[in-house]
Amino acid sequence: MLKVGDKAPAFSLPSDTGETLSLKDFQGKRVILYFYPKDLTSGCTVQACDFRDAQANFKKKKVVILGVSKDPLKKHEAFRKKHDLNFPLLSDEGEKICEKYGVWKEKSMYGRKYMGIERTTFVISPDGKIEHIFNKVKVSNHVDTLLGLF
Repeated sequence: MLKVGDKAPAFSLPSDTGETLSLKDFQGKRVILYFYPKDLTSGCTVQACDFRDAQANFKKKKVVILGVSKDPLKKHEAFRKKHDLNFPLLSDEGEKICEKYGVWKEKSMYGRKYMGIERTTFVISPDGKIEHIFNKVKVSNHVDTLLGLF
């Protein structure tokens, strides 16, 4: 299990922007890496739109936002267009990065158990270490909490 102070696991994932993005691409910058369950669902839409609306404030603080789910790129592209998202969404269809970050977990809904992404946010320092971990994120006020860190 990852903890504050650990080196953030490296990744290289396809993005809805058409490029493959890696953690090393953002060396020297602070990164908010947030994992979310599914594009175009109510909670994930609210969270993404909150990040979208706060993007200018994060940019002023030199913070990069990256969203990750296991949805395919086509679904990410539809999500981005529908809600005019202004940050990259990364596709981890094989759940490899989700597993490295410990967010791929057994979940339960209406008594049915299944595997899925637990909504989690990591703040990664400019030198690649984990500064903050927010597990089981509640969407309301989460972005405000993050902005308050910087």
